[in-house]
Amino acid sequence: MAALRLLASALGRGVPAGHAGPELFQGCARRFSTSPCSRVKFYTDPVEAVIDVKDGATVMLGGFGLCGIPENLIGALLKTRVKDLKVVSSNVGVDDFGLGLLLTTKQVKRIICSYLGENALCEKQFLSGQLELEMTPQGTLAERIRAGGAGVPAFYTPTGYGTMVQEGGTPIHYSSDGHRLNLSRPREVREFKGQHYLLERAIKGDFAFVKGWKADRSGNVVFRGSARNFNVPMCKAADVTVVEVEEIVDVGTFPPEDVHVSNIYVDRVIKGPKFEKRIERLTTRNKGDSKSSLKEDIKTRIVKRAALEFEDGMYANLGIGIPVLASNFISPDKTVYLHSENGILGLGPFPLKEEVDPDIINAGKQTVTVVPGGCFFSSDESFAMIRGGHLQLTMLGAMQVSKYGDLANWMIPGKKVKGMGGAMDLVSNPKTRVVVTMEHCTKEKTPKILETCTLPLTGKNCVHRIITEKAVFDVNESKGLMLMELWEGCTMDELKKSTGCDFAVSPNLRPMQQVAT
Repeated sequence: MAALRLLASALGRGVPAGHAGPELFQGCARRFSTSPCSRVKFYTDPVEAVIDVKDGATVMLGGFGLCGIPENLIGALLKTRVKDLKVVSSNVGVDDFGLGLLLTTKQVKRIICSYLGENALCEKQFLSGQLELEMTPQGTLAERIRAGGAGVPAFYTPTGYGTMVQEGGTPIHYSSDGHRLNLSRPREVREFKGQHYLLERAIKGDFAFVKGWKADRSGNVVFRGSARNFNVPMCKAADVTVVEVEEIVDVGTFPPEDVHVSNIYVDRVIKGPKFEKRIERLTTRNKGDSKSSLKEDIKTRIVKRAALEFEDGMYANLGIGIPVLASNFISPDKTVYLHSENGILGLGPFPLKEEVDPDIINAGKQTVTVVPGGCFFSSDESFAMIRGGHLQLTMLGAMQVSKYGDLANWMIPGKKVKGMGGAMDLVSNPKTRVVVTMEHCTKEKTPKILETCTLPLTGKNCVHRIITEKAVFDVNESKGLMLMELWEGCTMDELKKSTGCDFAVSPNLRPMQQVAT
């Protein structure tokens, strides 16, 4: 508008438009390129940046685990003592840091998240009725937030079909004596091209608290490493977005094409006074580490068999635990691109001690490296890759697997609330091959492969192969299990006794294979 007023003034003085216009606009462009955005407010005190958050507000907290969390803004909420907050967050962090601090002071009434992580306090408050907890698949949560910022009120997703997400009945609120007071509602289901999809509603917040790396003086923001995660979609989905950064730079310091979030989504910016940037699971390797240094035990046996599932050029997502260890045995003549749902493609080995970077973690919150050619992206983009079928393989653990490929790995009702995380999304596309790696029985020696899963499902008819320390089974969603390989130290009678359902035996049954080391 200022440019138009200047142009009108020039034309009013009789200056020929064809002569004065271009020069005039060039001058305006130079002027605007170095001027801060007047709408974005800059603060020096975190408390001042959040002082208008009222009791009962919906607050989005960016980050994944402890990576990329708005430490200073959370600290400011502790000081304001605002209460009855409805918090939207991917995880709930740990007891004594991040969101856990707000739980300790009981300022949170309800949490919408995908995974509890290691926060025992959150689980305790939930099961004792002190806290409402709405569990949502991680990719669905990311997309609900993205949709909220994009003005899309609802959308259909394949994630969660055939589970309690679709059917309803997941506890949201318990009474103090353990009775379920509030349960999740069933989702509307529609069929598109033979596949079933659930209707999920968008999420918007009153406030979004976001952790960036740098912001320029016009409010444009860039992120570093895997700290982009949920911060990017949350920036766009709140009435007021407050971004804390490590550095505020002049306009033009970073090129326009390098901006991750435009200032149109940003309302307030503050340079954080300090950042602890705590690492949840510091994981390193030594220079002398090698495959042969791994202890030969049951898990290593599973890992060495699982590594045979990798193919050259494959894009694969590996769950925490046994699946991640399998990456140590990828053949050197194969190139496998490892994906992490918190926003990394091209995972490398664990870092040396001097390479540790708190802004680069995997989905298990472990410190990692990224190979040359790797890249970072936000959580909503990551799950678009997953649901869109762009991964050829996902390998993950399980509490139970049924004869027909149903998977359960996220909750023991009333006892353990592990959280859905990204697993429901990872098994939602039939184009992606799903391989389960797990020990054959529980610690109590009860079978984990069953006729029917007794725990809440993660996915229905989604598992293609099961690898345990005793055997390898292929799974057919209508015919059931086919034994393909048997560990040489396990008899057929022993396998039948430790498996909770019947199975067919392949005419080409062979000894259980292992990668060469």
